[in-house]
Amino acid sequence: MTVQNALLLLCLLLRGALLSEAAKILTVSLVGGSHYLLMDQVSQILQDHGHNVTLFQQEGLSLIPDLKEEKKTYQVIHWLPPEDYRKEFMKHFNSFVEEVLHGRETFEKFLKLMEKFGIQCSHLLRRRDIMDSLKNENFELLIIETFDYCPYLIAEKLGKPLVSFLPGTFGTVDFGLPSPVSYVPAFNSLLTDRMDFWGRMKNLLMFFDFFRKQWQIRSQYDNTIKEHFPEGSRPVLSHLVRKTELWFVNSDFAFDFARPLLPNTVYVGGLMARPIKPVPQDLETFIAKFGDFGFILVALGSMLNTYQFQEILKEMNSAFAHLPQGVIWRYKCSQWPKDVQLAANVKIADWLPQSDLLAHPSIRLFVTHGGQNSIMEAIQHGVPMVGIPLFGDQPENLLRVEAKNLGITIQLKQLKAETFVLKMKQVIEDKRYKSAAMAASVIRRSHPVSPSQRLVGWINHILQTGGGAHLKPYAFQQPWYEQYLLDVFLFLLVATLGSIWFCGRLLRMVARCLCGSRKLKQT
Repeated sequence: MTVQNALLLLCLLLRGALLSEAAKILTVSLVGGSHYLLMDQVSQILQDHGHNVTLFQQEGLSLIPDLKEEKKTYQVIHWLPPEDYRKEFMKHFNSFVEEVLHGRETFEKFLKLMEKFGIQCSHLLRRRDIMDSLKNENFELLIIETFDYCPYLIAEKLGKPLVSFLPGTFGTVDFGLPSPVSYVPAFNSLLTDRMDFWGRMKNLLMFFDFFRKQWQIRSQYDNTIKEHFPEGSRPVLSHLVRKTELWFVNSDFAFDFARPLLPNTVYVGGLMARPIKPVPQDLETFIAKFGDFGFILVALGSMLNTYQFQEILKEMNSAFAHLPQGVIWRYKCSQWPKDVQLAANVKIADWLPQSDLLAHPSIRLFVTHGGQNSIMEAIQHGVPMVGIPLFGDQPENLLRVEAKNLGITIQLKQLKAETFVLKMKQVIEDKRYKSAAMAASVIRRSHPVSPSQRLVGWINHILQTGGGAHLKPYAFQQPWYEQYLLDVFLFLLVATLGSIWFCGRLLRMVARCLCGSRKLKQT
């Protein structure tokens, strides 16, 4: 090796080392709620591991009104949509959630919500000051969360490589994974991986329906694309999704059904786990009053706080009063109905250290709405669950909880005190649920490397190798008819039919010849 080549190799190695130590990374969070919490954690982990991270965060549409913000060590760029849009969005969002919580959810209403996100994206892309500022920062990598498609358009405008985060389980976005319908349930099918004949039939129909709905959702961004990209170079959202270098999935096989993955798909479920701290003294004192009976933790997200359902609260409170356990319930104290007397064994609080309480030795049960982050925390600490799904992917999440025997589900519209008590007692008293939860915890904890190490290691790999092209199958570049061998099947069909036709013609010619010979002999 010449000295010149040796110096070149050294420069390349040093460049890779520098990239892995201090890359400029932009993370994007435009939705809020648990989606923001995930991207906040991702940003903090990467910053703690030596990268220079900036979070581009939307304000004014928070889905967690009383979120306790800690001081950030990474940079934050805020964007505030126009006030008239914020009012219109929140009005539509509140109406959507009210309909969902009353069991009147329709896909058309969800499409209207996605239309609002498309309009929001147009407002953002019109802000030349923000977009120019992001471009001038010259980030080396973008990390986005996939509920909203706008981050893909931001990445396209900036011309930077992209890593995507799937905040929930598979099925909400199609990004090219092999999905054999015989054992991979389609999103919203409410099927497990063990399907009988009719289950597979339903799954096949739901599979095609899913792609139709994906197309309808992406079409809500058509006007945004037409406005902000010149004709002739307008991106196709489905293509942008597949341009993603790497996919992180906020799940784990302790919870999800086993299925085929591609090399650029990495599980990082449990990423939200933090070091366990002692619970505050007031909660410890309350827990101690119930001795060996222990306590139940109740956390149903922020929706029941924001959209008060007095009858549901009464039923739940009445059910808790019939249990020997203490109940610690995250619920905004100022919004508790004044005409509902809180049960003696119930303590409510505006905020709770959920992970610390789930790790407490006296916990017996977790009552949850089925959010992905909450389920992963419960699995981390081996706590069985009773789930009350509200909307979104929560019914699918809790289906997996039941399938793995980690708990049971009760629908919101069926929630009556008597039924709720029986469900909670069943999970607490039947040791199979606790055993299954502990087994899932062992699976979750026994990975060779932690979720944080996987996140950082794979990000460094992408930075050092200049992208993830080597992790993506050539199928992503093939037309759909090639990918599914339709051209081959068409050729074989034509060849087969042509051969049959030719053989038929040949047989007819032979038959005519034979018939002609017989006539000659007879004459």
